[in-house]
Amino acid sequence: MFITLEGPEGSGKTSQIPALAEFIKDAGYEIVVTREPGGTPVGDQIREVLMNLKNVSIVPRTEILLFLAARAQHVESVIRPALELGKVVLCDRFGDSTLAYQGYGHNTDLTTLRSLLDFSTGGLKPDLTLLLDIPVSKGIERKQDNCSEWNRLDAYAVAFHERVRQGYLKLANEEPDRWVIINAAHDKEKVQESMRQAVMQRLSP
Repeated sequence: MFITLEGPEGSGKTSQIPALAEFIKDAGYEIVVTREPGGTPVGDQIREVLMNLKNVSIVPRTEILLFLAARAQHVESVIRPALELGKVVLCDRFGDSTLAYQGYGHNTDLTTLRSLLDFSTGGLKPDLTLLLDIPVSKGIERKQDNCSEWNRLDAYAVAFHERVRQGYLKLANEEPDRWVIINAAHDKEKVQESMRQAVMQRLSP
């Protein structure tokens, strides 16, 4: 099973993954934990370019193509091989991030973007996507308070992040069978419990 975590900045998904992965492992499943952009040596190098605050000159089309290049390598080198072995893959962001950030955030044509996304993934889609949803102001405040890494995408205007959040909610509403929306404004333990319940409903026979 392929499980992805999505959410706007400060949603806490990255910090929630280790406990969720341990829970799935304890339930008897082999699991591979990975992230985007990254997950491979090539992807990690692209991630450095994308996230570095020195690279503010990157334009949206360049940003899109870099994300897609990293994803293509990730799918072929990590995700598909693990799925073919029957493992659970838990990924911090995947293709829906491109639709939310580069599509809705940058107002890129979604039809074109979906076609490029399908090419980069070879048609691979998650079986379950958990959307950790949080108001933009609270998410940014949380990220700043936690002294988290502040990257090039974080530095975009608040209006950009508002479009990203609304984009995520639209995507979730379009595919309710795949998406589960988690209120990430709750305390960490409650969010983790909600995530575990959503995962086990899909994993349990």
